[in-house]
Amino acid sequence: MNATHPAGPKPDADVGIDEELVRALLSARHPDLAGRGLGFVDDGWDNAVYRLGPDLAVRLPRRAGANSLLLNELRWLPFLAPRLPVPIPVPVRGGKPGEGYPYHWAIMPWFEGRSAATVSPQERDGYAVRLAAFFRALHVPAPADAPKNPVRGVPLKGRDATVRGRLEASVLEARDGLLALWDEGIAAAEHRGPRLWVHGDPHPHNVVVGPGDQDGAGHAPIGLRAVIDFGDLTAGDPASDLAVCWLHFTDAGREAFRGALADHALYSPGTWVRARAWAVNYASLMAALPEADPLHAVGVHGIGQLLRDE
Repeated sequence: MNATHPAGPKPDADVGIDEELVRALLSARHPDLAGRGLGFVDDGWDNAVYRLGPDLAVRLPRRAGANSLLLNELRWLPFLAPRLPVPIPVPVRGGKPGEGYPYHWAIMPWFEGRSAATVSPQERDGYAVRLAAFFRALHVPAPADAPKNPVRGVPLKGRDATVRGRLEASVLEARDGLLALWDEGIAAAEHRGPRLWVHGDPHPHNVVVGPGDQDGAGHAPIGLRAVIDFGDLTAGDPASDLAVCWLHFTDAGREAFRGALADHALYSPGTWVRARAWAVNYASLMAALPEADPLHAVGVHGIGQLLRDE
């Protein structure tokens, strides 16, 4: 779920993408890879994804609005990756419009594992400290030409009409409690200091996990393999990223996550109050998705965690 996605039906694609087209693009631009095995993986809100051999993936925007997001990834992920302690999908090669396809596209690494949205919150607690380390490294001052995003990393007051209207129209039993938490965020001090790099959408479905190192009892807890989908990459208030600790974790994981970031010099007490309000925004959106969507359960869990904190 990228920043611009309301809860509701996935937008229609404005271009047809199939295996034949992807083969043609590869043959024209990267013929040395065109003979690899190719298989459809996913057709998301913004991009179609095809697996290319055992270790690569082809990511192709399916609508015009996603083209600029992909260009941001092509430009900035190679810059950010060496600074981060968790793998991210740095483009291996780029692709230009051609063969009747109007957008840029990219070849990226394939990360073995599964979406963190498919494992339990208790299992996700196991990577809380490592995800915090990812944010500690990411949340540093960004250059002036960092991407701008109208709905991530921005002051909460600019989102008030949209989020308040959605909550007031909601049939969620938790509506009043969520509105109270949103109001606390609105009343909190705004972000001060430099604009920090912000992932924009680091919910559990954009985190890849797999078995971690075995402990003394021979158990292999869930480990953090990669953080993916930087289409909403921007700079601003880090609270919009930190919100996801209510979506990923239980009380224990959230305590570990926040503890690992307690001394971050560019955060303030108001950061976590704003983060909780951002979590209200995300959780209410996700809980309204169809039950079959993996983010529905993430949203329901997030609402429960928020009300525990209230």
